[in-house]
Amino acid sequence: MAVTPTYDASSFRVLKGLEPVRERPGMYTRTDSPAHIIQEVIDNSADEALGGHAKHLHVLLHLDGSITVTDDGRGIPVGLHPDEKVPVVVLAFTRLHAGGKFDKSTGNSAYAFSGGLHGVGVAVTNALSTRVSVEVRREGKVWAIEFSGGGEIVGPLTETGTCGRQSGTRVRVWPDPKYFDAPKVPPAELERLLRSKAVLLPGVKVHLDIEQADGSVSSKTWSYPTGLAGYLAELAGNAEAVAPLYAAEKYADADHADFAPGEGAAWALGWHVDAVASESYVNLIPTVAGGTHEAGLRAGVFEAVKSFIERQEPEILEHFELVVNTVSMEEAVQQQQEVESTTVSDTDTIPP
Repeated sequence: MAVTPTYDASSFRVLKGLEPVRERPGMYTRTDSPAHIIQEVIDNSADEALGGHAKHLHVLLHLDGSITVTDDGRGIPVGLHPDEKVPVVVLAFTRLHAGGKFDKSTGNSAYAFSGGLHGVGVAVTNALSTRVSVEVRREGKVWAIEFSGGGEIVGPLTETGTCGRQSGTRVRVWPDPKYFDAPKVPPAELERLLRSKAVLLPGVKVHLDIEQADGSVSSKTWSYPTGLAGYLAELAGNAEAVAPLYAAEKYADADHADFAPGEGAAWALGWHVDAVASESYVNLIPTVAGGTHEAGLRAGVFEAVKSFIERQEPEILEHFELVVNTVSMEEAVQQQQEVESTTVSDTDTIPP
């Protein structure tokens, strides 16, 4: 006889800290590979660059599968949070929905624009890793801290030296393979992500180093001084263009009635004989499923081309000729009758 499960107060379990992430990782990130938890770290560095605080973003893919992300931004704050009484760098890596990207409307956010929606970020990275080490260069000092056991073990925050006027953050992540279908980040996916960051951050150099089994290092660097147009041209490769690439941008100023200063978009358009993949982003984050920003651009381009054709119709049709033949059981008779009727009307005569 089956035992009926007990349903009482003891049946309820409260998940605390980062335990929800480890219990249901698919609710917080992709689990096909660690690529997305590494992207969370890269996005933090990219946000520093987006705000004008960093000029270099460097990623090192180690032979053991760990990844180091380094930027020359402001460095994650290491001081105590005024309410939580915990170093901010610890909060960033151990507390869900904690970060410097909230309160944008009140001006209390550390970023005017940033990627991500939920504020889970590198806390998820920590939860799904066996080990995470962080080095912060800020206000002339170098600080280091380590996390292990999925973020449950927090080492001491230690001052390890001085750095003069240098600043930035270095994060090394050892993803826990038990949470992912594949234990390592696919290099091709990482390369695509970093290349897109470079084109979306004019003036920022993005570097990728990959350690090889023979001890050498494979290196790539991306920088796109021509912005989106240069990136689209690279995506198109040898595909034959039927029109020149067009690129433009428009952002709101301080006097705009509907948008905050700096809100807007940049875009590049092209037409090619062979299909070329399209991409779209919001605050540097890839939107692979599209969205209103992509649909709006497509609709706007269609309406603009349609409007141009309508205004230019006389010139377009002036030297336009055609030969057409339709096949239809009914319309051919109807059209023929119309032609015959018109002929009779024009000649005003009736054949004998």
